Amino acid sequence: MNKKQAQERIDALRETLNRHNFHYYVEAKPKISDQQFDELMRELIQLETKFPDLRSPLSPSERVGGQPVQEFQTVEHRVPMLSLDNTYSKEDLQDFDKRVAKILGHGDTNYFVEEKIDGVSLNLVYQNGNLVLGSTRGDGKQGDDITANVKTIRALPLQVPLNADTFQGDVPSILEVRAEAYLSHETFGQINREKEKAGEELFANPRNACAGTLKLLNPRVVAQRKMDVLIHGLAFMEGGPAIETHSQMLEFMKKLGFPVINHYHLCDSIRGAMHFIDGFQSKKEKLPYDIDGMVIKVDRFEDQKILGQTNKAPRWMIAYKYPAERAETTIREIKIQVGRTGVLTPVAILEPVQLSGTTVSRASLHNQDEIARLDVRVGDVVQVEKSGEIIPKVIEVVQSQRKDNLVPFQYPSVCPVCGAQVEGFGDEVAVRCVNLNCQAQLKGRIRHFASRDGMDIEGLGAVWVEQFVDKQLVQDLSDLYYLKFDQVLNLERMAQKSTEKLFQGIEASKARPLHRLVYALGIFDVGEHTARVLAAKYRNLRELEKATEEDLTATREVGPITAHSICRFFQAQGTQKTLDKMEAAGVRFDLVEAIQGQGVLEGKTLVLTGELEKMGRSKAESCIRMLGGRPSGSVSKKTDYVIAGANPGSKLKKAEQLGVTVMTEAAFYRLLEDNQITETS
Repeated sequence: MNKKQAQERIDALRETLNRHNFHYYVEAKPKISDQQFDELMRELIQLETKFPDLRSPLSPSERVGGQPVQEFQTVEHRVPMLSLDNTYSKEDLQDFDKRVAKILGHGDTNYFVEEKIDGVSLNLVYQNGNLVLGSTRGDGKQGDDITANVKTIRALPLQVPLNADTFQGDVPSILEVRAEAYLSHETFGQINREKEKAGEELFANPRNACAGTLKLLNPRVVAQRKMDVLIHGLAFMEGGPAIETHSQMLEFMKKLGFPVINHYHLCDSIRGAMHFIDGFQSKKEKLPYDIDGMVIKVDRFEDQKILGQTNKAPRWMIAYKYPAERAETTIREIKIQVGRTGVLTPVAILEPVQLSGTTVSRASLHNQDEIARLDVRVGDVVQVEKSGEIIPKVIEVVQSQRKDNLVPFQYPSVCPVCGAQVEGFGDEVAVRCVNLNCQAQLKGRIRHFASRDGMDIEGLGAVWVEQFVDKQLVQDLSDLYYLKFDQVLNLERMAQKSTEKLFQGIEASKARPLHRLVYALGIFDVGEHTARVLAAKYRNLRELEKATEEDLTATREVGPITAHSICRFFQAQGTQKTLDKMEAAGVRFDLVEAIQGQGVLEGKTLVLTGELEKMGRSKAESCIRMLGGRPSGSVSKKTDYVIAGANPGSKLKKAEQLGVTVMTEAAFYRLLEDNQITETS
């Protein structure tokens, strides 16, 4: 195939793929199978790879995600993205209507009512029909340029008009629209199932998952999350047809091929708007995504201009939020669950009750402080609601219906799974089981032990861990070193090559440096950095084992809570037996990494905050050491630099307050490159 033929085929493939994206994601009427679509996409990517000068930023191949970026650029919004006034009161809606009538001088206003998607706001800019910018809301005036991530959203057209069959007229030269990105319930569930399988912390709700996804610096990961988007507003338009109302605008967006808000209604009064809002409340539970209310907008654009805005919000629209639905039921039992990190969590077992369209039979009680605050007891009648429409929780006890003989709940002092003593640490409300061999924690402990920053046991994936524990081949961490080859090979889905790889990984892990072993043991409050500090001082796990709390607190960067946690770990049931078995199997307790030589960061203290895209935290800290610097876990006046990745936390704020120099992730990578340190160093 020559270049001309390639261009013709690429153009045809792009047109076909764009059309089928529209059929699938906007119309919800797929015309070909997923397999056929994937085959067309593969062909396009192969041709664009073979003829790289024929690539285009508007190609549907962009939706699979490009190369990671080092940081997001800040962009200014042409029209500010203001907040939205909201209410739970119908009286407030009537007051809103009165204010509108007073300013406009008449009371016959049409209101456009639409669902309020519980997602993340986006600003999208199209020039001559081509998507050129996608950005976050930010502070309302400026946001982050996340165009590469936005392009991975399959429902969003990269070019308009996509729906050419029904569109008539000129495409605006500049079109700036407002949208809401979101994750469907199905997609959110799949993401959390994968995170749970990997032993990672779960997202609390779809909105948090969506917000976190959009801030990732790797578009390929973003593409895997399968976000969706709905258009709900017009910020600016140059050229195109004359549009006078919000309702006309939405119809115009549909013709261009945009996915627009699904459920809306044009009402001739605030009474009609409230009637539609009431009627939709029962329907929202059946939606495949979350909404947290309805938005009421003055329909005419000219009226919107007259009404104007405050510093925070437009005067021409308001959000009505549905109150969280509550139900009354009885507590049958209070169970204590033990999580993979040893935290004891109370769960109320309920008389089944209908709530937000589902049958609820369990609800969270959070922790012992919450039980004490509610004074909740088995047999109590309680009010239950869904927190954020996701997780049911007990809100209050109906004291007027309490029976005289109900006994206050006693929080356990021992683990309900293994019987070991439980303990709280510092100001933490939660109590934990610290037994290294508690079966409730075993799978999570094994995954942590074998992780890359731990003992790095190559080949020990989630499938292996599940089978080893379920079949009782591994009942504590040390049992990994006593597995038999034939025993493992005979397990379901275990092949000769993968079994060989696993045993090679187990054998190699015996010679990991001490700091990785200390971290891998999963001692509460001992992260990778603290593990390095302990390894450098004690040089042998047996010496660390002998250390008293007083000895440990005298160690640089080890506080009293961490010291107590370390001592408690070595004293806990099962720890000694497990360590003895590891040592007998040949696991080295005395390998300490050599101290790095001098470098450009010699004598400097650096703190990492946020998520680094190109390397893990432990690798970044290792690179800092190669340059002679000292990674630290907390910011103080003695800190020289704070390296800020995506979603930085309180450490960045503290650095700014103390006047500590903040280094961007991109600047950090440039420093490494200047000193010839690579990701594989």
